[in-house]
Amino acid sequence: MVRETNKVKPATPGAIAEVDALVLLSLAVMERMQQVGDRHELSIVQMRLLGILRDREPGMQDLARVLKLDKSSVSGLVDRAERRGLVARAGREDDRRAVHVSLTATGRKLVKVVEKDLAEEMGRLVSALSEGERRQVSALANKILAGISTV
Repeated sequence: MVRETNKVKPATPGAIAEVDALVLLSLAVMERMQQVGDRHELSIVQMRLLGILRDREPGMQDLARVLKLDKSSVSGLVDRAERRGLVARAGREDDRRAVHVSLTATGRKLVKVVEKDLAEEMGRLVSALSEGERRQVSALANKILAGISTV
C-alpha cells in the first residue's frame, strides 16, 4: 500500500519500493500541475486539452479517445474552453459532420504561459538532481511512456 506522507519511510533500507516511488512521484507531479492549473483557472483535464491542441487540430471523437472521456464530456469541456475564448470549433469541408477543435490566439498565449509555469514547477521538483540525472530521468520516463500505447 502506498504511503501518502511528506516524509516517506523507505520500504527497504536505502530505497523506496518501486511502486511506492512511482506513485508518490506521480502524486507530486499531479499536485504541481494542479497548482499551475489553479493559477490559471484550469483543471488538469483542461490543461490536457490545451496540450493536445497545441500540436494538432483533432476531431471531437479523437479528443474523446485521447482524453478517455465520453463524447458528451468532451463537448462540455470544449464548450467551457470556447466560452473563455481559448478554442474554436470548425467543420471540415470534406465532411460536414466532422468538427475539429483548434486553439485561438488567446488559447495559444495561455498555453505558452502554462508551459512556462509547468517547466518552472517541474524544475523545482527535480532541483536536487544533477544535469546528468535529469537527462537520465527524462530518458527513463520516455522509455516507460513509449511502452504505453495510449499516450
